[in-house]
Amino acid sequence: MLLSEKIFIIKDKIKINLLGSLLKRVNLLFMYDLIIIGSGPAGMTASIFATRREMKTLIIGKELGGQMIWANEIENYPGFGLISSFELINKIKDQVLSFGAELKNDEVQKIERQADSSFVVYTIKERFIARTIIVALGLSPRRLAVPGEIELNGHGVSYCANCDGPFYKNKTVAVIGGGNSALDAAEVLSKIATQVYLIHRNNKLKAFEILVQEVKNRSNIEMLLNYDMKEIVGQTKVEKIVVTNKLEGKDKEIILDGVFIEIGRIASTDLVADFVDRTEGQQIIINNRGETKTPGLFAAGDVTDCEFKQIPVAMGQGTIAALSAYQYLQTK
Repeated sequence: MLLSEKIFIIKDKIKINLLGSLLKRVNLLFMYDLIIIGSGPAGMTASIFATRREMKTLIIGKELGGQMIWANEIENYPGFGLISSFELINKIKDQVLSFGAELKNDEVQKIERQADSSFVVYTIKERFIARTIIVALGLSPRRLAVPGEIELNGHGVSYCANCDGPFYKNKTVAVIGGGNSALDAAEVLSKIATQVYLIHRNNKLKAFEILVQEVKNRSNIEMLLNYDMKEIVGQTKVEKIVVTNKLEGKDKEIILDGVFIEIGRIASTDLVADFVDRTEGQQIIINNRGETKTPGLFAAGDVTDCEFKQIPVAMGQGTIAALSAYQYLQTK
C-alpha cells in the first residue's frame, strides 16, 4: 500500500471518530420537553398525555410496569374482566411507543437544576436535558427475606390484599404484619376468605385501636402474636407456611393458599430530596396538580403522599402531572 493511501485511511478514521464523538455529545445533551423517571402505570400514562400534546418525551425506568410486575393477574383494571400483568404492561408499552415517547431501561443517578430552569438528568451512561420532569418512581414492598418468598411471588405470595384478595374467595390465607396496612388487609380478606391468620413478630399491634378491635371481632381471623415467619412452602404455588413461636422456640406449620405480606413499602426519593418536600415515610408531597415545591418538577403515583395506592389512581395522577407540565411550558 502506498504511503498516500495510508494517510487517507488514517484521515478517514480520524474523521469517523470525530464524527462519532460529536454525535454522541449531541445525543447526550439533547433537550426533552419532559423526562419521566419511572416506567410504571403513572409514568407510562403521563407519557401518553404528554406526547399527544406534542411534547418530546423520554421515559427512564429500571422495571417496565413498576409494581404491576408483582401481580400475577389483574381483575380491577377498567375494560378488562381479567388480564395478566404481563399482557397489560405490554399493551400499555405498545400504546406509549405508538405515540412517539422514547423509553430507556436505565437508572437516574442525579438531577441538577440549570440557570434557565431546565434540568440535567444523569443516568449511569448518559445525560439529558429536560424542560420539565415527572417523578413516578413508585414504591418497593418491604420483603420478609425468607425462603420461598421470591420463588412463589405471584403464585400465592402477594403484597397487595386490595389487588389480589378476590382470588382467594373461600380459601385460607395469612397476613404478615402488625401495622394499619396489615390489619386493614386482614379485615378486607375476612370478608372473602374462609380463614385468615394474622401473624406478627411482636406481642403488640401498631395499628389504630378502632381497627384492632374490628379485627378482633372477626370470628374468622386468628391472631398469632410473637411469631416469626420462617419459610413459605410450595412447589408451583403456596401450600403452607412455617412460623416460629419466639417465646417457646417451637415451629408451627399452617396449611393455606395465600400469603399477604403487609410490612410496609419503601419510597426511594433521595434522588429528588433537594427539590421536593417529603413525608416522614419519604413520599413526595404534591398539590392537586401534581406540583412539587420546585417549578417544573412534578410527581405522580405511589411515590406521592396520596393515601390510595392503586393502578387507576396512579394513572389519574400521571394524567394530571402531564397536563400540568404542558401548561407550565405554555406559560413559559
